Amino acid sequence: MGRPAGALASAAVLAALTALCGCTVQPPDTADGKGNSPVHIRLPSGPTAGATAGGTADRPSATAAASPSAVETTPPHIVFTRGDTGTGVRELQARLRQVAWLFDGPTGTYDDLTAEAVKGFQGRRGLPRTGETDAVTWQRLRGMTHTPGKWELYLMGGQPAAAPDPRCLTGRVLCIDKTSRTLRWMIDGRTVSTMSVRFGAQYTPTREGVFHVYWKSRHHVSTLYHSPMPYAMFFSGGQAVHYSYDFAARGYAGGSHGCVNVRDEAAVSALFAQVRDGDKVVVSW
Repeated sequence: MGRPAGALASAAVLAALTALCGCTVQPPDTADGKGNSPVHIRLPSGPTAGATAGGTADRPSATAAASPSAVETTPPHIVFTRGDTGTGVRELQARLRQVAWLFDGPTGTYDDLTAEAVKGFQGRRGLPRTGETDAVTWQRLRGMTHTPGKWELYLMGGQPAAAPDPRCLTGRVLCIDKTSRTLRWMIDGRTVSTMSVRFGAQYTPTREGVFHVYWKSRHHVSTLYHSPMPYAMFFSGGQAVHYSYDFAARGYAGGSHGCVNVRDEAAVSALFAQVRDGDKVVVSW
């Protein structure tokens, strides 16, 4: 059985109106079950002037909002920069050493050498050559390196001193600790100065125990190894506390023939001026 003529006419009217103005059309009220009640048209509400396919005059389109000119880029967060100090900078320097971009330190200070190393690392990987360690540079470097160990962080010294041995708490004492690789110059339990030190190699270890300074020699040269031992303060046979050019240059990559090496010449010079013959020396783990 065909559709009623009234329904066909209504459908034709609806189609024509929709095509003409793009209106939203309510379906016919079919309460009587015949579909021939009057057609109700809902006209567009609000202004239509300036309307586009992507939006209206009073609301930008999604396409416009996402255009490149409308998006602001935020520079990466700066993690480390020139002048910064601390263990974080030491880690940065140790990791730069692992990938052969830095050969000095770690010193714990973000200096010009560190900035140049960061620039080189950034340039090789297509990052902006700022010399500052931003979050992107730091993430890339961490992904290429392992977490540095304690002596990688303190390859050239600067590590915290251990608590003093109880035998160091009275009198004038050179308090030397092999575990932390440090020397404390102490007077009556007070620490006057602290410096990094290096000890004997495997087959020429530095002796442990309580000793006394028995001889000082400002410009000493070893008669056995023919190597310079400036600011030497002898405490056990041929073993002495003294400045080491090798320690200053290579850090803990080397070792002594049993002496206690100091790499900071200014510090050991001041120490040499203060220490007297007879002052106690304590060497402990």
